[in-house]
Amino acid sequence: MKIVYIAHPISGDIMGNTNRIIQIVHDINLTRLDVVPFAPYLVDVLAMDDNDPQQRSRGIENDIAILKSGAVNELWIYGPKISGGMEAEIDLAYALGIPILVMDPTTEVPVHLRMIMNIGY
Repeated sequence: MKIVYIAHPISGDIMGNTNRIIQIVHDINLTRLDVVPFAPYLVDVLAMDDNDPQQRSRGIENDIAILKSGAVNELWIYGPKISGGMEAEIDLAYALGIPILVMDPTTEVPVHLRMIMNIGY
C-alpha cells in the first residue's frame, strides 16, 4: 500500500475544513484499498492554537519532518484553493521527488504550479 499525504487548506474555517478532511480520509479508506491517507496537520491543528504563530510554526515543522521522512509516497491536493501552507508542502514534495496529484476538480491551481502537478481525478 502507498502512503498518501493529504494536502487541504486548514486555516480560517478550521472546523469546516477539518470536517472536509475527515470526509476525504473516510472516502479514500472506503474506495482506495491500496492507499493509506495521512493528514498529520489535522491532529496538530486540533491539539494546538493555529492562531498562535509559535504553535502554528511547530505544526509546520512537524509536517516538514513527515514529508522528509521518506514515508510518504504521494502528495494529493484537495480543496478549492491552494493555501500558503499547501504551496510550501507542494514545493517540498517536488524538491523531494514526491509525486503531486490534484485530486479535486474544484481546486484552483495557480499557473506557476501547474507544471509540477498531475491530475488525479
